Amino acid sequence: MRPMSHKGWHSRNYLPHFDSQDVVQFVTFRLADSLPEAALARLGSAERPESSRQEVLDHGWGECWLRSEPIARLVEDAFLAFDGVRYRLHGWTIMPNHVHVLFTVMPDHPLGTSVSSWKRFTARKANEQLGRSGAFWQTEYWDRLVRNEAHFSASEKHIDQNPVKAGLVTEPRLWPYGSAGLKI
Repeated sequence: MRPMSHKGWHSRNYLPHFDSQDVVQFVTFRLADSLPEAALARLGSAERPESSRQEVLDHGWGECWLRSEPIARLVEDAFLAFDGVRYRLHGWTIMPNHVHVLFTVMPDHPLGTSVSSWKRFTARKANEQLGRSGAFWQTEYWDRLVRNEAHFSASEKHIDQNPVKAGLVTEPRLWPYGSAGLKI
């Protein structure tokens, strides 16, 4: 099998992405129905800060298929399946309609390949379990290159605190679909 190369800065659809080995990435992707037209219209342009988009996602619009334990575990198992082989996981949370993942990209396993693999596999399996067909995940994903230790800590805190901020639990360790409960 031919090694895959990393793309550096590139664009898919309208979002820019940075792909390089041995860098930490903070990635968010969401269910296909998580932002209805009314929510998208409220957000306006793509120039709005990510925090605005995050607040809208945390409202829990759409079918919220990730609220189902079997579907959330399916996604979590997909993240864990190649930890240490294709990437190194640092943190994740599976919200009712979106996910956040913090991981280091490893050689020969570009960012887009890992994210696409997670999305393809989980979409197929989740649709089977739900007895449905069609788009499960939104096509695009949002990623941010983690620049330094402070940015890493802030990203990890955001991931851990997302269920608390959304009003789903009172403490990060109580959220069953993420890495916060594994920390001592």
